[in-house]
Amino acid sequence: MRQAMTTLNVPTRGQGLVEITAPVVRWVGEQGIGCGLLTLYCRHTSASLVIQENADPDVRGDLERFFARLVREDPALYDHTLEGPDDMPAHIRSALTAVSLSIPVADGRPVLGTWQGIYLFEHRTHRHDRQVTAHLFGE
Repeated sequence: MRQAMTTLNVPTRGQGLVEITAPVVRWVGEQGIGCGLLTLYCRHTSASLVIQENADPDVRGDLERFFARLVREDPALYDHTLEGPDDMPAHIRSALTAVSLSIPVADGRPVLGTWQGIYLFEHRTHRHDRQVTAHLFGE
């Protein structure tokens, strides 16, 4: 068994989904591990990771609008407001999604469905540089 680890830097433009499938697939392919398990971990409390459809951009827009309605950016609703009106809602959105993903690897590639993509979901309104740690274990 072998393992490999790296950190992917993901710049965001503010709230929204940033597809990271291509750099993840590229990195996994460079490791020479044909069969294993890939773990992706978002090192932030106001961003998350999701696997979602990557064919129709309307899916991303619908998800972003749904989360905006579900978790409102209204400072009157929260005690934690020191970092701005988007911070506590970002923490809640992150808690409702996931900060880590486990993806099987076969033939040196993450096993994703035809229309699936890997996304960092930025929950803050301003741009950030996010880090996603990737750990691959297998043979």
